[in-house]
Amino acid sequence: MTLVLSDVAGGVARLTLNRPQAGNALDPELAAALADAAEGLHGRDDVRVVLLGAAGPMFCVGGDLGFMAQAPDPGAAVHALATDFHRAIEALAALPAPVVTVVRGVAAGGGLGLITVADLVLAGSSARFTMAYTAAGLSPDGGTTFFLPRLVGHRRAAELALLNERLSADAAREIGLVSRVVADDDLEAEADALAARLAAGPADAYAAVKRLLRASGAATLGEQLAAEADAIAANAGSPDGREGVAAFLEKRAPAFGA
Repeated sequence: MTLVLSDVAGGVARLTLNRPQAGNALDPELAAALADAAEGLHGRDDVRVVLLGAAGPMFCVGGDLGFMAQAPDPGAAVHALATDFHRAIEALAALPAPVVTVVRGVAAGGGLGLITVADLVLAGSSARFTMAYTAAGLSPDGGTTFFLPRLVGHRRAAELALLNERLSADAAREIGLVSRVVADDDLEAEADALAARLAAGPADAYAAVKRLLRASGAATLGEQLAAEADAIAANAGSPDGREGVAAFLEKRAPAFGA
């Protein structure tokens, strides 16, 4: 079985976790396959947006606890698993194209890492979210201790990690973990529409947005203002920037990437 389905068409790269019989639980093979697939999208001019989803009724229930329990040396096994999973997280975070995670069903543990690393998150109305780690005597991974405080604040992140509160899709949206909640039956269509919109947009400007937002947490105001000036100047002189300004003045829709 191909554990991560990968397809690129029309500027949209689709990565699909494909271990539905196990709730897309992260084992060594799935983590490595996801890392390889995400890394394989780097340097491709035909990737303008990435849709990350999952086969079956569950998005990702987290790490495969059965694998951990059966490992002769659980510490070494989990460290190797986390290393490959973190390779996937870093590859997704470094992509210049917007990453959209699409969530149906449960997202727990490492599944939250695949949510927090995304630029946008669409969730079906019945989706549920929980950190889950400490309930199994584990500490978080998947970048959640990096991204989650930046998304929801330190106190809320600590509460989620320590108490394993289960959030509805609407509650996750209210605290900033999810971008949009849509009816379950509309989830795929909404994801496709959002992907098409982003794929038709200004790729360099989107990359600059991602880069600036990620850098802002560690930059001084002066450093961030300088980075913004450099980025907007570069985009103003680019083909997309020239097209966008011209289209605005001419009161027509822009044709980016032409």
